[in-house]
Amino acid sequence: MQPPLLKQHGGKRERAWQGHPFFSGGFRPFFLSASLFAIFAVTLWLFNLLGHDVINTRLAPVEWHKHEMLFGYTSAVIAGFLFTAVPNWTGRLPVVGYRLMAIFALWLAGRVAMLLGDTVPYAVTATIDAAFLPVLGAVIAREIISGQNWRNVKVMIPILGLGLTNIWFHIDVATGGTGAAPVRMGFTAILILLMLIGGRIIPSFTRNWLARQEPGRMPVPFNRYDVAVTVGSALALLLWVFLEQPFLGPLFAVLGGLHIVRLWRWAGLRTLSNPLLLVLHIFYAFIPVGFLTLATGMWFDLPRVSVAALHVFGIGAVGGMTIAVMVRASLGHTGRTLASSGVLNLAMAMVGISMALRVTGAIWPDYDWAITGSALAWITAFGLFAFKVGPWLLVPRAKRS
Repeated sequence: MQPPLLKQHGGKRERAWQGHPFFSGGFRPFFLSASLFAIFAVTLWLFNLLGHDVINTRLAPVEWHKHEMLFGYTSAVIAGFLFTAVPNWTGRLPVVGYRLMAIFALWLAGRVAMLLGDTVPYAVTATIDAAFLPVLGAVIAREIISGQNWRNVKVMIPILGLGLTNIWFHIDVATGGTGAAPVRMGFTAILILLMLIGGRIIPSFTRNWLARQEPGRMPVPFNRYDVAVTVGSALALLLWVFLEQPFLGPLFAVLGGLHIVRLWRWAGLRTLSNPLLLVLHIFYAFIPVGFLTLATGMWFDLPRVSVAALHVFGIGAVGGMTIAVMVRASLGHTGRTLASSGVLNLAMAMVGISMALRVTGAIWPDYDWAITGSALAWITAFGLFAFKVGPWLLVPRAKRS
């Protein structure tokens, strides 16, 4: 439950903003734009795979695809989530209006800059794109520190890491590299963020709902076990960034098992009747599945399986968790009941289907239909989200009767 002071402050700040409701909360522009950009970016990528040269960029198409999904799409969802969550954590007024417009415009400028190709020097493109995450981090850090919310200062570590990694990516590409190590570092920063935030919200949301159901097993709150697993995972992932060596395979296998235990502790099986909760457990499960897949690829020197692991992480864990969080946050913060619908259930299911098809295409590259199907499933998922949720984000908060 939000503190009464926060409800009052949040409402006053939103009512004080006399402009369009779209900029009355950070989740509105960033969630809607993230979903539309997810459609746009993967559509361009699909056309490129089908032999049409539609990606006009200084990067190789595959480099642009990796960069934009990690630092374009995902950074937008992170921004929308943090601008919504931090007022809850700190009791401070949310960032709205012209300040929000300026930060959003910076993200949008980065997406445009990445498609300018040879029309501007790459240094200009990189500077525009790389500016967003440091600015976002500075704004969020100011809110957390001003609110003396020391418990959540650790969230800033992966945000800072992601911003520095984006700079590293551009430097690596500009000096003739492929951005492979920075991409792995990008995955590392985002996965750590999912472990931290998922480890808080999933058991918390589950406990709140189960408290109103029949008595039974409750989720174990965040404790030393979660800290140990998260820290161990972070260290292993950092090793993976710089050392793609077979000896890391057994380590990731162990971590996969530890994350399965972590997930079991959250009593997810009791949420089968609540799709909005269940999907959080399902999509978090792709973190241990990704670890186990990566362990198999590294241990047995199977590069295709290692590539498949990246898509388990990228589509299953990151794509799934982000769309699930966007659905839940959009429902709650636009004044709607926290209950999913057939359209939203299908949207989230399509992300899982996209992951399964893309993993199939990674392991068996001759299955071109699987990669095409994966892209179409992803586009469908975010198209359904934009169709259903988009209109809510463009109008004032609904009044509950």
